[in-house]
Amino acid sequence: MNLHAMEKEMTYAESVQRLQAIVTEMEQDALDVDVLFEKVKEASRLIVNCREKLFKVDGEVKKILEELQ
Repeated sequence: MNLHAMEKEMTYAESVQRLQAIVTEMEQDALDVDVLFEKVKEASRLIVNCREKLFKVDGEVKKILEELQ
């Protein structure tokens, strides 16, 4: 399984945890520009993944609430 597929399979909490780890690495280490670029790309994909999960859950919750009315 490639990195992109693994990121899609991560839970929201796992994605947030990985984002926090990336931020910590960026704050503490003098990263090579190529490594930094890869970290930024990974963080971007994780943010998109989190956003998609949040929108999906929001829609499902709204649907459930509508059914209760």
